[in-house]
Amino acid sequence: MNNRDFIELTRDRFIKYAGFWTTSDRQEKATPSTAGQWDLAKYLAEELRGLGIKDVTLSDHCYVIARLPASPGLGDKTPIGYIAHLDTSSEVSGKDVKPILVENYDGKPIKLSGGPQGGQQNAGLSLDPAEQKGLAEQRGKAIIHTDGSTLLGADDKAGIAVIVGMAEYLLKHPEVKHGPIELIFSPDEETGKGLPEFPLKDIKSKVCYTLDGGGLGELEYECFNAWAAEIKFTGVSMHLGAARGTMVNAVLMASSFACMLPRNESPEDTDGYFGYYCPLTITGNVENASLDVFIRDFDREEGERRVEALNSFARAVEAQFPGGRAEVNAKMQYQNMKEKISAHPEVLDKLRRAYEIAGVKIVEKPVRGGTDGSRLSQMGIPTPNIFNGGRNYHSRLEWLSVEEMAASCPVITELSKLWAE
Repeated sequence: MNNRDFIELTRDRFIKYAGFWTTSDRQEKATPSTAGQWDLAKYLAEELRGLGIKDVTLSDHCYVIARLPASPGLGDKTPIGYIAHLDTSSEVSGKDVKPILVENYDGKPIKLSGGPQGGQQNAGLSLDPAEQKGLAEQRGKAIIHTDGSTLLGADDKAGIAVIVGMAEYLLKHPEVKHGPIELIFSPDEETGKGLPEFPLKDIKSKVCYTLDGGGLGELEYECFNAWAAEIKFTGVSMHLGAARGTMVNAVLMASSFACMLPRNESPEDTDGYFGYYCPLTITGNVENASLDVFIRDFDREEGERRVEALNSFARAVEAQFPGGRAEVNAKMQYQNMKEKISAHPEVLDKLRRAYEIAGVKIVEKPVRGGTDGSRLSQMGIPTPNIFNGGRNYHSRLEWLSVEEMAASCPVITELSKLWAE
């Protein structure tokens, strides 16, 4: 297998997919949460049929499921699946993404124009190899970035490109033997709301792999335990001229609560296996306000301690603002997938072997977040995570190594062969 072949199978696909506006909406209850995800899903369904895959379905909740039949005589082998998600994060605009392909990166800083909108938010943005991990190693190679006015969407459209690229390769090379393979493209991974609608009864795979990692060689099989908390604040409205001693300002209550969250336990101040609190949105008025907080920790007990701390902060805020009320509603979103995956050692054994055969050095690291694999593992389908070449996800500084994206293709091709042995 020549990596140049896989570059041709993935590069232009990714650029095409990146142009779809698939930003998800955390506030929307429906799945999918945005109409743009349907556009990409429908495109993928037709593309897969165009490759010659006959068994392609698009579910009522925007899941694309395509099945590659096993090579002759291998239909009884363990069915496996490859998964990537359709949506992109709402933290940065994903509308009108214009990928910029740099074929032969010269290793110098890249000043981002900020696009036709320009604006102070984009002023001075640049991709500097002195600051961007992994960028210097791309000198002489191809990278893709944006003008800085949007994110790029490698999370996870690079994963989609890898999976579809692999499928085309297998279809063109029937001499590469494999068992039954499912290709699954899911909505609303970024909101954490897509998996409740996951068509589990329609999935035949006993093992799955997400293509939702980062740099070359990353292999992830443990993630955070995750909670989402909504804290509602109820104040007392009063004419401002007669407010003394009677008005309780819910906006100030929410602000006071947010300031109680430990600064050294935030995403920007932690790494590795350290957990955090992260306030995401604060809305409201004098009478009613709300604050959304994410809690993340690899240790479940530590996460539960943080949830209980939110209740303590709520009582402290009520003490500060007599007559006001603060109510915490915390729900678990997903669990650390390590325990479920570790119970099936062959899932990682074959994956590590596939990296080795493909000549990719393994970089094992924890996922400081979650993937569709987090939920799927809890549902009984062990699902570790594989790299796709992207960097700086959810950021205007997002960029993608074309060669690293392509290098993921031979890994999952070899993996498919190993499951057919």
